[in-house]
Amino acid sequence: MDLYNVIAGLGVGLLVGVTGVGGGSLMAPILILLLGVTPITAVGTDLWFAAITKSVGGFIHHRHRGTDGGPDFQVVRRLCLGSLPAAGLTLWVLARTDTHAIKGGLILHALGVVLLLTAGATLLRPRLQRAAIRFRARSAARFHHLQPPLTVLAGALLGVMVTLTSVGAGALGAVILFGLYPLRLTTRKLVATDIVHAVPLTLVAGLGHLSLGNVDAPLLGGLLVGSIPGIIAGSLFASRASDRVLRPTLALVLVITGTRLLA
Repeated sequence: MDLYNVIAGLGVGLLVGVTGVGGGSLMAPILILLLGVTPITAVGTDLWFAAITKSVGGFIHHRHRGTDGGPDFQVVRRLCLGSLPAAGLTLWVLARTDTHAIKGGLILHALGVVLLLTAGATLLRPRLQRAAIRFRARSAARFHHLQPPLTVLAGALLGVMVTLTSVGAGALGAVILFGLYPLRLTTRKLVATDIVHAVPLTLVAGLGHLSLGNVDAPLLGGLLVGSIPGIIAGSLFASRASDRVLRPTLALVLVITGTRLLA
């Protein structure tokens, strides 16, 4: 087991534990830029990393169903109606793209764009939340009518992004959900819904990448060995960390990394 893989898992685990969502967006870029993993293998391995870690989180949140912190399964179903077929279609396109240079370049550029979007969502989240609440108050009937199809469409967008880049189910997914359900989902319920939806999405995408030979099992094992204590330590530190410092810092790191991938 490579020590660098364990250290990478530990670092991302710390970020996820401290930030809640958003920190996990850096796993694939770390694998590509720092550890020299090919883009397609980084995405496939990161999907399994996310599927395993979020399955644990999803199980914990599922046990709190019926409370304020439980997931909203109706919203999860709507997201899955869009995300799972979109993931399957994206996998089909990747399977038909034989040239590694084209496939690698496509993934690098898509990952860079999604990281920049994630940075914007992380930085502007409070403003986006307030705007969504104002729009909901002004056009309640129309907003309620549009919620189901827009949720399915949002799921499809997340399905493509996650399957192609392994990024998007966390910070972007949370912002999209709050924009669509600003009054229905409390913060705890939103996080639970986002995590529970990410489990089947990352599993489907991960199985597809596994069938394409894009998963490095030893690398995945090292990442998980480091991430588990990292998440625990990060969660303990989270209560002491200032959100006003964390959000802009994480957004800046995502912007720098996304720009580097697009260069």
